[in-house]
Amino acid sequence: MDLQVQLVFILTFVIHLIGTLAYAVRIAGVRTGRIAVSFAVANLLLLVARTSNTFQGPLLAKHVEENILSGNISNVETGLRWLILAATLATFLGILLIPTSQRVFVGAIEALGSHRSVPRLLLSLFSRAGLRELRGNIRIPSRKNFAHLSLRRAPYRMLIYNALATALLTVGVFASLYAGCLRPELRVTANNLSAVINGISTVLLFLFIDPYLSLLTDDVASKKVTDADFRRSVVLFGVSRLLGTVIAQFALIPGAKVIAFVARII
Repeated sequence: MDLQVQLVFILTFVIHLIGTLAYAVRIAGVRTGRIAVSFAVANLLLLVARTSNTFQGPLLAKHVEENILSGNISNVETGLRWLILAATLATFLGILLIPTSQRVFVGAIEALGSHRSVPRLLLSLFSRAGLRELRGNIRIPSRKNFAHLSLRRAPYRMLIYNALATALLTVGVFASLYAGCLRPELRVTANNLSAVINGISTVLLFLFIDPYLSLLTDDVASKKVTDADFRRSVVLFGVSRLLGTVIAQFALIPGAKVIAFVARII
């Protein structure tokens, strides 16, 4: 694995780990009763993810360009599949870390309410006392948490939308870059088409997933839904996100061919 791919592997891992841990912020918001403040903590996570995404694109684009010029297309596919695997591993780890992260986020939300300053919050989190508290919050997921994952009343449609949105978001940039390998003369056009794929995933997330989770959060706060049902739903959304990253592996080549075809006809 090239150095550039190794760096993008780490960035991809961070992006998808944060995306999965963001579910736990909702649980923390419900537990503390400070849902609005929890959104501020979630925005901190998104800031880290978006910063990582900023460096991910240029590094990966250079790797693809070098392999196109050398004619080693198979090396590009191998690297992209490793990156999708990074998304899968990060999502799986994120699901396992939900019990720990929800406790950490509860502390972060309460600390933000006390300090009323994001810089002070960050200083307290990375202080000696903050790190000691972090160690104390580490929890191994209980088997009974997974044993009670009943699918009887699961929101199947929302879980499917979430898996599809995750698959598109995971594979969008990678498929467009590989499409540039299939049609090198149109690689700039193909690369710009990734915005269309990401746009579709964004529509699914903001039109269906985010409103559903927000309404569910309000239902828990108003005692219309139990905390146990809410946590079960959050884990199910994490599992559907994991499934989406697996689907992305199978969608890489077909997606790249579709993008290459669209780049040729537009």
